[in-house]
Amino acid sequence: MTQLAGKVAVITGGSASIGLATARRFVAEGARVFLTGRRAEPLAAAAGDLGPAATGVPGDVTSAEHLDRLHAAVAEHGRGLDVLFANAGGGSFTPFGEVTPDAFDETMASNARGVYFTVQRLLPLLNRDASVILMSSVGGTVAVPGLSVYSAAKAAIRSLARGLAAELGERGIRVNAISPGYIRTKPGQADVDAFQAAGAAGTPLRRVGRPEEVAAAALFLASGESSYVTGTELFVDGGRTQV
Repeated sequence: MTQLAGKVAVITGGSASIGLATARRFVAEGARVFLTGRRAEPLAAAAGDLGPAATGVPGDVTSAEHLDRLHAAVAEHGRGLDVLFANAGGGSFTPFGEVTPDAFDETMASNARGVYFTVQRLLPLLNRDASVILMSSVGGTVAVPGLSVYSAAKAAIRSLARGLAAELGERGIRVNAISPGYIRTKPGQADVDAFQAAGAAGTPLRRVGRPEEVAAAALFLASGESSYVTGTELFVDGGRTQV
């Protein structure tokens, strides 16, 4: 039996990489999936590839108007929401002394503010015993030079998972964070490949991870297999932070 049969899921940042790999896994496990993405063309291609069980809802999680649009699309489906994977985010390398206020605000908005208000806006749709999964990062735990703002935002997400787990637990809603390590999300880019190769050398498993491996962790947290798991941070990092 599929693990998410009859469930409705939302995945933000679902048109590529970890988000798309998770959408594929959720659809394969029987879920009806709503995907968001800022770029309409890749989002439409992703939804088309996933088939009739997926719907693309173009939008940016930092926009209240776009979150309203997402809320309306899921509400129209009429079955509430069982799984929310707040995955959208990202960052770039900038030395601490060169970070501008605008760059700080942009990174915090996409990685922390956007996650916070995505959950808040979709909260009325969450069914009892729903699962909320927040995308954090090993960067919120270990130091990565040049990623000070991104790391601060991801550390905030870890704290948010705890706070929401405590606040929403009375409704049976579970809230957990996933913290990936070095994941091969953009193969073929020389600077990214070099960064990941260096990271793999310091990882006990001596390799980078695959988006599908993060998707498997998301499936665990989304399914009934984790029915008594909440407030946790699940590292998918080849042992990078734990060994």
